Amino acid sequence: MRIVLGVAGGIAAYKSVLLLRMLREAGHSVRVVPTRAALEFVGRATWEALSGEPVTTDVFEDVDQVAHVAVGKSAELVIVAPATADLLARAATGQADDLLTATLLVARCPVLLAPAMHTEMWEHPATVANVATLRSRGVHVLDPVAGRLTGADTGPGRLPEPEAIAEAALALVATTVQDLTGRHVVISAGGTREPLDPVRFLGNRSSGRQGVALARAARDRGARVTLVAASLSVPTPPGVDVVHAETGAELRDAVRAAAKDADVVVMAAAVADYRPRSAAETKIKKTPDGAAPVLELVETVDILAELAHERLRADQVVVGFAAETGDARGSVLEHGRAKALRKGADLLVVNAVGDGRGFGTDANDVTILDALGEVVASASGTKDAVAHRVWDVVTARM
Repeated sequence: MRIVLGVAGGIAAYKSVLLLRMLREAGHSVRVVPTRAALEFVGRATWEALSGEPVTTDVFEDVDQVAHVAVGKSAELVIVAPATADLLARAATGQADDLLTATLLVARCPVLLAPAMHTEMWEHPATVANVATLRSRGVHVLDPVAGRLTGADTGPGRLPEPEAIAEAALALVATTVQDLTGRHVVISAGGTREPLDPVRFLGNRSSGRQGVALARAARDRGARVTLVAASLSVPTPPGVDVVHAETGAELRDAVRAAAKDADVVVMAAAVADYRPRSAAETKIKKTPDGAAPVLELVETVDILAELAHERLRADQVVVGFAAETGDARGSVLEHGRAKALRKGADLLVVNAVGDGRGFGTDANDVTILDALGEVVASASGTKDAVAHRVWDVVTARM
């Protein structure tokens, strides 16, 4: 495969040397396109020696070959690692002031950007907006991982390891088996919000990434996909039908309506277990005596258990997700097994959350249980990779 490896000017460029070698050893042809700043960290000779191809940074080099167009047009996959805040900004605004940004404008193949920068830069509203813009255009932007940065700083902004970048990038161009062709699947994703008053709500930390990844994977495997989206922090994928819902009751109605003719229903949404008995019509104000308001909560409908026991279609496969934390009463897996027996779904995907795991990250680590609580499979890696593993197990059941 013909891969373009873009390298922006950050200290994490040294990891891209390992990524280059990994891609080459896997048999791929790799053209390295660094920025001028990137060559301050890793020199041209290193890139040329390991890639076996010439390295240029400027659109005025190799003019006779029209390199600023030819490189992007010939690529089957583009990876940029590291993608600095500057590179993300230039890519989002469509600049083409060097060979790398020109290549990004020309390329019509899958593009994956792996950001790396200090935490403050990653969390700045400008970078957040640039990432959202790129993702809305179909560019795959990994989240950086949390860890040691330059100097003594730590936090989110560290470049993922080369193995993780390679896995995520190559998954974008993998030939996907069309084992869901002709099937209708319904997937819920994101976190529900239960209003307390016109301003506040009870919610949770779900970003919807895993549910969106499941929808994207099902689409790629040939399914007709209905995505019932609660609150999401990621864009919905193109090529799927999207129904929006905010509260648990709205999500339940939307899922049930869509699931009447569905072959598979996957409840990946994080639905609130409780809601206020009634929401205030006006904003709840602080009182002069400082007394906190008393909230009366009622249990919400267990949508997964309801679907599993009713079976809107006799041959329908129902899959649930369980985000768990271990406690004094049991481990994550023990809580998952109890939930599998209680819910009655065909499959329950259990994952540990908290301490930087699960919610809001680009990776996941799950165990898949059957209705009896027995382990049938496990998966770890990017949420896209986990999504495909879940569909492997589901299609085997079908």
